[in-house]
Amino acid sequence: MTDIRFYHLQNQSLEQALPKLMEKVVGGGFKAVIKAETQSQIDVLDKVLWDYDPASFLPHDKSGCDFPDVQTLYLTTNDENPNEANVLVLVDAVKTADLESYERCLYMFDGRNEDIVAAAREDWKSLKEGAHTMSYWQQREMGGWEQKV
Repeated sequence: MTDIRFYHLQNQSLEQALPKLMEKVVGGGFKAVIKAETQSQIDVLDKVLWDYDPASFLPHDKSGCDFPDVQTLYLTTNDENPNEANVLVLVDAVKTADLESYERCLYMFDGRNEDIVAAAREDWKSLKEGAHTMSYWQQREMGGWEQKV
């Protein structure tokens, strides 16, 4: 059973919020696959994870790298898990056929985009019918998260 956590971005962009969540993932001793819809999104997230804080380091790489199996964070547009991650991060309602092989899924979606919000609502309904633990986290005004459901 996968623990699915919906993260509703309202006050920060994905680029601002993702590194902080990935610090918690890495700090907890987990590995993650971060899945986005397009290669251009992957390229942006790759740059963000390198540049977000000069005093911090989030070990990561993206699909096509030489050693995907040793990456702590692995960015991709495909359903793949070469680093044997136990956390899956889905960006902006991207779909996956491989949810069951992860302990936890962080479903991050942009609350300022009506199409993405509508897709997230549909995904919530669909996933809730499965045998998953579900929670909904809403972004606070000054950052951070508050569990609503």
